[in-house]
Amino acid sequence: MVYDEPSMAEKKMPRRAFLKKAAAGVAASSVFGPVYAQTRKRVRWRMATSWPQSLDTIFGTAKAIADRVKTLTDGRFEIEVFPGGEVVPALEVFQEVQKGRVEIGHTASYYYLNLHPAFAFGSALPFGLTARQQNAWFYDGGGQDLLNAELYAAYNVVAFPAGNTAAQMGGWFRRPVDSLADMRGLRMRIPGLGGEVMGRLGVKTVVISGGEVFSALQKGQIDATEFVGPYDDEKLGFYKVAPYYYYPGWWEPGTTTHAFVNLAAWRRLPKDFQVALEAAAHEANERMLAAYDAKNPAALERLLSYGVKLRPFPKEAMRVAYREAFSLYEELAAKDATYRKIYEHWIHARTQLFRWFGTNELAYADFTFPAI
Repeated sequence: MVYDEPSMAEKKMPRRAFLKKAAAGVAASSVFGPVYAQTRKRVRWRMATSWPQSLDTIFGTAKAIADRVKTLTDGRFEIEVFPGGEVVPALEVFQEVQKGRVEIGHTASYYYLNLHPAFAFGSALPFGLTARQQNAWFYDGGGQDLLNAELYAAYNVVAFPAGNTAAQMGGWFRRPVDSLADMRGLRMRIPGLGGEVMGRLGVKTVVISGGEVFSALQKGQIDATEFVGPYDDEKLGFYKVAPYYYYPGWWEPGTTTHAFVNLAAWRRLPKDFQVALEAAAHEANERMLAAYDAKNPAALERLLSYGVKLRPFPKEAMRVAYREAFSLYEELAAKDATYRKIYEHWIHARTQLFRWFGTNELAYADFTFPAI
């Protein structure tokens, strides 16, 4: 909703003085551009999210976007933020933004693979890009512009990166998985193409929202779940019912969340409000990453103190998963032109980024990082 509203001072101002002030505003706009006219607008939006309110990292990031937008626009652009399930189902946020039932959503693109497999590129692909590499592709490599132009625009949506979890953990298992054979038949909550690859390893996968996972795990409806990492996982209590904690989350090496905006609503926004929203999303993208990097180490130590059993995934399982992942990508590229166009752009960026990180960053990490 966008509308003009005079200030209280203007309402009380004599007509002659008001007209004089308005004329001065017009003169100023001829020198400095249309900023004065734009900032007279007032906008009220609703943001649906996919996150439970208890997660101060992800849901808190959505709130931070709204707070920053309000500050940057001197209170004239306000966004009311709702947790998953409150105004729309947690895993239908994108569709509700597409239809214009809410103007903006904060969610993960890979929740919507049922709409198009290329939605995976907006979040994470198995054995794909880390957080820094993802940002390099999005911001400087043209990846986000490509996604907006070739994918999201077809759904009446424009998207902005608005949070990154960094490399995720492999998740919680009720029993140990010491071999590929141990994974077959497991019922696991896992979204995105990671779920597709797990399915090829014999895992029965499901996608449910974060607020439903603990109950499903506790009731034995699923045998395993992944979510994000130590800080969020501790809050959600998974360690209480599934004591085996595996790493790494090879299917989510740098998962991005996005602010998805209804395209018609975006086009109606004054230009300075567009700039404010895009800036707030960019800032949120950096802040979420920093929050996880700061909070996960202590959270992992606490989990270990509770008796959690920390284990690496079997190398055999990861080798098979790697092979199946790239087989899947090639199959999808052969079937769909949009997916193929984005995949070719992505795989070129991945090759270049991996070559650089594998030369310098990896050498530093191998020598410096302590073993757990």
